Amino acid sequence: MVERSVTVEKSLKALSDDKALTLFEIIAHQDLDPQNVLTRLGLTKRQYYSRMFSMLDAGIIKRKNGTYSVTSFGKVVYKAQTLIGKGVSYHWKLKAIDSLEMNSSPLVPEEHFKIMDLLIDNQEIREILSQLSKDKLTTTAVHSSKIGMRVLQQQ
Repeated sequence: MVERSVTVEKSLKALSDDKALTLFEIIAHQDLDPQNVLTRLGLTKRQYYSRMFSMLDAGIIKRKNGTYSVTSFGKVVYKAQTLIGKGVSYHWKLKAIDSLEMNSSPLVPEEHFKIMDLLIDNQEIREILSQLSKDKLTTTAVHSSKIGMRVLQQQ
């Protein structure tokens, strides 16, 4: 068995077009009937095998006894791709949160988290945003305290 180097770039490149992404999802759901896929996606055999090779090379799928399946690494990639898809579906709500963060008079953290909870009903996305917001608040607080310490030291 040939051991391939796995990189983020290869993984993203292998899934960089909508047909490859759909093909990957089909494999993940174990619903791969090559002839049906060729017709459904409008792929030639060459395009089909080119995409399959890219996914094999990226380490996100494997082939055993003529059957393709998702590797353990591929399961991680699939989960990340699914999360990105959820993020896309919340795009406008996420932009609204960004615009609130860009406001010249920032919200107090409790208000920020309350608005986030009202706009985002997906727990996984909410946790990511909450963690990033907490990290940002901590970084801002540390930066402010360092400035305060410098001011006190200069006096």
